Amino acid sequence: MDQYQGKTAVILGGTSGIGLATAKMLVERGARVLVTGRSQAGLESTKAELGESALVVSSDAGSLKDIDALAERAKDAFGALDLLFLNAGAAHFAPFEQTTEAGYDEMFDVNAKGAFFTVQKLAPLINRGGTVIFTTAISNAKGMPMFAAAGATKAATRSFVRTFAAGLLPQGIRVNAVSPGPIDTPNWGKAFPDKDMAAQLTGQLSDGNPMKRLGAAEEVAKAVLFLTFDATYTTGAEIPVDGGQSQI
Repeated sequence: MDQYQGKTAVILGGTSGIGLATAKMLVERGARVLVTGRSQAGLESTKAELGESALVVSSDAGSLKDIDALAERAKDAFGALDLLFLNAGAAHFAPFEQTTEAGYDEMFDVNAKGAFFTVQKLAPLINRGGTVIFTTAISNAKGMPMFAAAGATKAATRSFVRTFAAGLLPQGIRVNAVSPGPIDTPNWGKAFPDKDMAAQLTGQLSDGNPMKRLGAAEEVAKAVLFLTFDATYTTGAEIPVDGGQSQI
């Protein structure tokens, strides 16, 4: 299938969950992708899963040194980009009374500062007509006590979407976001290593969702591809992919 033949994409946080699902859809339809991650096991499994159409790069989305190196790697590999998908994220879910300084700093370094400078460094590589997509979250607009710091970082990225959309219009680049609700990805296990707590929270989130279930990573990936290739008159927007949780 060659729907995206000749297209190129860089996906930060592309070795699991939403990022990996998006990379797989792109590769299956003919695109070339560069994905980043930090886990060695994740990097190796992604190389095997995506095959020769993908470059899999170890990169810390919160490190400005790594962001500079990523820009050079993308330029050398592709020359120009059609999609920059900022999906890497750090999340520590806890009541604000239990939020640590280290966790707070990591979330802002990766989710806000890293995202800002990644766009700054890689935007010059994006083709006219290309796109930047952010992964935000419904916690950027809803008061969710367990997500106080994480939600604040996503509110920052939502602001970046609007600002970058305005700033990059002269280059013909659109900037949008997908805003996932509760999605069944490996990050649940990382955020909640206690299996009983994870199962309890999953049940609560499913019961509280209008669709009575968690979403799938592939459902978010479809929205990313829609914003990238089909929504050509859309910029500065955020599409909720949350089973209606933020809307009804």
